[in-house]
Amino acid sequence: MRDVQLARVAEQYGVATTYEDWRGERVSVSPDTIRHVLAALGVDPERPVSDAGRRLLPPAVVVREGKGPDLVLPEGSRSTVETADGSVLPFDPGLPLGVHTLRVEDGGAEHDAPLLVVPDRIEPSALRGNRRLWGLMAQVYSVRSRASWGTGDLRDLAELADWGARDLGADFVLVNPMHATEPVGPLEPSPYLPVSRRYASPLYVRVEDIPEYARLDPAQREGIQRLARPLRERGRTADLLDRDAVWEAKRTALEVLFQVPRAPGREAALRTYLEREGQPLVEFATWCALAEEYGSDFRSWPAHLRDVEARAVGEEALKRWPAVEFHRWLQWVLDEQLSQAQITARSGGMDLGVVHDLAIGVQAGGADAWMYAGALVGGLHAGAPPDEFNRRGQDWGQPPWHPRGLAELGYAPFRQIIGQALRHAGGVRVDHVMGMFRMWCVPEGADPSEGTYVRYDHEGMVGTLALAARRADAVVVGEDLGTVEPWVRQHLADRGILGTSVLWFEQDAEGEPLGPEEWRTDCLATVATHDLPPVASFLSGEHVELRDRLGLLDRPLSEELADSEARVERWRSLLVELGLLDEDVDPVTDPASVVAAMHAYLVATPARMLGVALTDVVGERRMQNQPGTSTEYPNWRIPLTSGEGEPVLVDELLADPRTVARIRRTLGPVGGGQGRML
Repeated sequence: MRDVQLARVAEQYGVATTYEDWRGERVSVSPDTIRHVLAALGVDPERPVSDAGRRLLPPAVVVREGKGPDLVLPEGSRSTVETADGSVLPFDPGLPLGVHTLRVEDGGAEHDAPLLVVPDRIEPSALRGNRRLWGLMAQVYSVRSRASWGTGDLRDLAELADWGARDLGADFVLVNPMHATEPVGPLEPSPYLPVSRRYASPLYVRVEDIPEYARLDPAQREGIQRLARPLRERGRTADLLDRDAVWEAKRTALEVLFQVPRAPGREAALRTYLEREGQPLVEFATWCALAEEYGSDFRSWPAHLRDVEARAVGEEALKRWPAVEFHRWLQWVLDEQLSQAQITARSGGMDLGVVHDLAIGVQAGGADAWMYAGALVGGLHAGAPPDEFNRRGQDWGQPPWHPRGLAELGYAPFRQIIGQALRHAGGVRVDHVMGMFRMWCVPEGADPSEGTYVRYDHEGMVGTLALAARRADAVVVGEDLGTVEPWVRQHLADRGILGTSVLWFEQDAEGEPLGPEEWRTDCLATVATHDLPPVASFLSGEHVELRDRLGLLDRPLSEELADSEARVERWRSLLVELGLLDEDVDPVTDPASVVAAMHAYLVATPARMLGVALTDVVGERRMQNQPGTSTEYPNWRIPLTSGEGEPVLVDELLADPRTVARIRRTLGPVGGGQGRML
């Protein structure tokens, strides 16, 4: 009887008691896991379901544009809507897009709930008329120049985008998440594990592009250049990236520039930015200032500082106000340089420009977890269930959104994060987009396989994303790889959100590659992702040998190699059959020809967008990230290099016509004479 009661409560709060695994088999979730997840959500599993969550209005009401409200109110109640601009309107179809407040009077009591009026479908202008777009995909930190300080920065991104647009005719450049990292070392190398998604990482600042740099006297400029020189020297090698050294030097230089008096126009621009950002930026900067003393995990801070709304936090912020101001100023500098990167990309001829990547979550002790505590769930980690490639499941160590807590805030934290991602962009890629429907949640300390799904109101999540995209006239690409409910992909397509299709995964039940005509239309088509090896490595089997050395294989190396070789041969045969690859080409000795053929194959699909990894363009062989490892492999610390292991700098891409000619040959029909898809 208790298990029946537990199942009822779990259903009431969207906690799965069973799920279908990657093999299509139904799996039961243990009662202990269900109880732990419910407790983390603030629910007493022993509470009678008839009393659970009873309220007149849901946490948030979501209405699609032009459609009537799908909400039954008590007979005799009176409802009104206070819009974002203060107008009062009836709760009827025709409400303006935006986030409003629904008020219902019933029996002398007044009930309020956030009301989101969202687009039914987004139709960005760049994709209208059945247009197709192609672009480069790059990990910005790995794309260096002779002028950057050992890691790629926003000037490097701007120059890469300009080159891609003018010389290759690219429509966009899709980049890694550029979210905020720790204010003090050691810095987390993974761009997918930030301290905040609301703000960006000053590691990407080009120091010399800050206007106040020109106002320094010669001795001060020389002092800053002394910091940069050893980093630039290292940046011209294939050595692993050293974020800590780069940030330590940049931090010192930025502190000098922060003290330089700003011209009146600059000061006015700063004040305008600070006013626009308001309290969220103050809170983020306060977290940074406190983290400099107490560490980057607020859960280990003194107890009186763990609540962002505590009076003690405000008092500490005032004591450290110069540090708070410094971190607010840093975000303004970043905002200006992010803006300039997008302006440069569009001026060069890109239809979209920069497409930013939104990570699935944040560090459990970071700034967002502190700022948005009521909207996140402590005691649970987001992850993924066991699948074909990760038999033990995945635990990403990130707190998931609280379904009710986030909705009660009108999805404000999510809106702020999406708005920031699109502020200076033509689009956004949403990592693990299925997480807006349901998230695999693992109790803290449990094995990743011992989790369960927690469901969200996808109308609220997807609607919030669509609202931000409509306002920005932006493209949205959802990363929907892995275990996905079939209806989820259809729902996203119906809303105008593209999926992600990866060549290596597009095969039938027998493992045979699909013909290009069998691909879906509403997707970003790519050969691989940042979690897969570059083409040259895949073709040679190097990635299998690497996984063997790292102890990641669960069967003999010979079997894995045989499977990998068979997969490569199946694709080689199809490319030859389609007339895209010469039959005499050896994939191991001539990977560039296979890369060109694979992208020609992608062009033959109906995909609306096509992404070309910069690593494949230059012949890189090393993986950026090896799933299943932490310190065993230098994840996210690999600089861009050629197939011979030589560093590839932005300067070379810009200046060497032989490089451009070779890249055009590699791109084949993607980058033709005018650089557009043929």
